[in-house]
Amino acid sequence: MLCAALILSSCGNLGKIETAAPTVPSPKPSRTVAQTPASEREHERILASYGGAYDDPKLATLIGKTVDRLVAASDRPDQAYRVTILNSGAVNAFALPTGQLYVTRGLVALASDTSELSSVLSHEMAHVLAKHASIREDQARQAAVVTRVVTDMSNDPDLTALALAKTKLTMASFSRQQEFEADGIGVSIAARARFDPYGAARFLAAMERNAALKVGKTSLDPRAQDFLSSHPATPERVQNAQASARQYTSPQGGERDRETYLAAIDNIVYGEDPSEGFVRGRRFLHPKLGFTFAAPETFTLDNTAQAVIGVREGGTQAMRFDVVRVPAEQSLSDYLNSGWMEGVDKGSTEDLMINGFPVASASANGDQWQFKVYALRYGSDVYRFIFAAKQRNTESERNARETVNSFRRLTLEEIQAARPLRIKVITVQPGDTVESLSHRMTGVDRPAERFRILNGLDQHAQVKPRDRVKIVVD
Repeated sequence: MLCAALILSSCGNLGKIETAAPTVPSPKPSRTVAQTPASEREHERILASYGGAYDDPKLATLIGKTVDRLVAASDRPDQAYRVTILNSGAVNAFALPTGQLYVTRGLVALASDTSELSSVLSHEMAHVLAKHASIREDQARQAAVVTRVVTDMSNDPDLTALALAKTKLTMASFSRQQEFEADGIGVSIAARARFDPYGAARFLAAMERNAALKVGKTSLDPRAQDFLSSHPATPERVQNAQASARQYTSPQGGERDRETYLAAIDNIVYGEDPSEGFVRGRRFLHPKLGFTFAAPETFTLDNTAQAVIGVREGGTQAMRFDVVRVPAEQSLSDYLNSGWMEGVDKGSTEDLMINGFPVASASANGDQWQFKVYALRYGSDVYRFIFAAKQRNTESERNARETVNSFRRLTLEEIQAARPLRIKVITVQPGDTVESLSHRMTGVDRPAERFRILNGLDQHAQVKPRDRVKIVVD
């Protein structure tokens, strides 16, 4: 229902910056990943969906060395790989059939040592080696054909939904089989490369705990889809990874390389990139475009690639903020009544001035949702606030009005102070505890739980003096 209420029309994004793609060096200069028109298109789509590439030479060097070891230990040392670090706080990684691998900086920040990172890289390499990526492409193409045919032939939404559900279920079931196979191959490669083979089980557990923090926060943003969305995880996966690791023993038990890893990720950007706008509590700020607004009390904001989505506790109210193209000569009232949204009550249209900005508002009625829509002209751009409520009442009207009234320009001081959150690696001092260290974290919710997950600590584990740990700072 929320999707139906909020995904109303296509829109531009809020100042996304196109960036070139720095890639991790191939293990040997003579090996290059074969490029195809399809893989290049997919590469560009991935960059656009995940905030572009993240440029960090120190981190790229670590990943390059790790891939070098894994390739040398694999059954196909002739297979070339190119790794791109994506500028996204989501925890995700994936592979293209050509050997192009992708890891998000969010995944890199979550891992606690090089063996955990190697488990992800070897897992994605395994998808390439086992031809899983090619099989997935074929499955996706078949799904697209089924979707198009059913959509073209049927006006029955229930029939269409059923066909789509069956298609997606088949793909998901097949994907689970692939994941177990890739886990086994990946653990084998990592172990032969002399990394701790238990890194996979530890990182799978960390990802499950990290995903649990997001329960109740529904995101419509592909950037926010994490590794567990595209790589289904179950307790059996962790158990299987542990069982696979037990097959490989070495006198040293495998290398974790924690100190080198922490040194490489120190100061990495954590969470959202402010250049595309970011959420702090109930407030959305966009330093590059120079504006801010605040969502109502009890709303949770989510900055997606297409829009800022807000959902009230309980799901009875929601909001969407996005940018649209409106010709300069078209009035805002005419735009609201131009037919882009069904059910608009033209008699409710009103012209306003809010904080010096021209605004038009209108009400609209849907089958299950009632809407209040505002169009605000800011320079040459027009922004939409779309508020949806199960029942229009005094509270929903007030929430909409107060949110739009909060839209204003950022001050120069606010723009200069808009810095990204970063991972900082510190040394535990005598007297430090999980609780005291988590109090030093800024800009994150549930800091104590997040501190434990970021540092691979279970619910009862404590830190010890001289331990090196990660905290989030601005």
